[in-house]
Amino acid sequence: MGMLFGFAPWIVYWVLVGNVPFKAAVLVALAIAVAVSVIGRVTGQPGRTLDMGAVATFLVLTVLTFTLSESFMQGWIQPLSNAGIFLVALISLLIGKPFVREFAAAEQPADVAKTELFGRVVTVLTWIWIAAFAGMTVSSAIPPIAQRLGGEEATILDTKTPLSFVCYWVIPFSLLGAAALASRYLPERMLAGIEDVARETSFVAYDEATIDELYYLAQEHANREVGPGKEAYNVKVGGMGTPLTGDESRKSWPSTYKVRDKRH
Repeated sequence: MGMLFGFAPWIVYWVLVGNVPFKAAVLVALAIAVAVSVIGRVTGQPGRTLDMGAVATFLVLTVLTFTLSESFMQGWIQPLSNAGIFLVALISLLIGKPFVREFAAAEQPADVAKTELFGRVVTVLTWIWIAAFAGMTVSSAIPPIAQRLGGEEATILDTKTPLSFVCYWVIPFSLLGAAALASRYLPERMLAGIEDVARETSFVAYDEATIDELYYLAQEHANREVGPGKEAYNVKVGGMGTPLTGDESRKSWPSTYKVRDKRH
């Protein structure tokens, strides 16, 4: 449900564009984007990158819709909006904050979200969405480019010319559906066996703590991270702790552990 909430402005826009005047479609989408961003900030919902990207995209589209001609927007409003979400997804990955992570991490225990395997899943899914958005952008740009080269008039309202309805609607939303299916089923397959993957964490202990005390604290810290119904095992403490800034009497100790169902 988190990703659906994040995509709400885009979904509303895709439903409205072509069915209502363009100005109404972009204004409603912009209002939804602002509302989603505010609600997300207040409630702590994931998806901050996608929220801000939606606001920026629909703000630009609103300005363009009110300043450019209707005929121009009929040909270019779809590729421009698709390019917007493509850039949002790509930039989120380039700055090290892939938008998929915000949603995927909310659905996984904290210890799973910290593993390298989970990071690889996030990267793969983000690239899948980027590829889908890129394909949507390229496909929807074909009709207006073809018009410039002497082809028929390009408009998203055209339901009779195959080049228009296939490139504006059929291909883009088939790609969107494929990305959604991948996001639903791929993580389960890629995260299979995650229980056997060692989690990395750290805990704080006094400098004079004995090895037995360190392992006890590491075990307790790991059990708090795994949550109810699970327990940490095969806990290992790193060989060197790092003194805390401003408090050299305590150190941060690295540790690893694995997770299994709690034994009764």
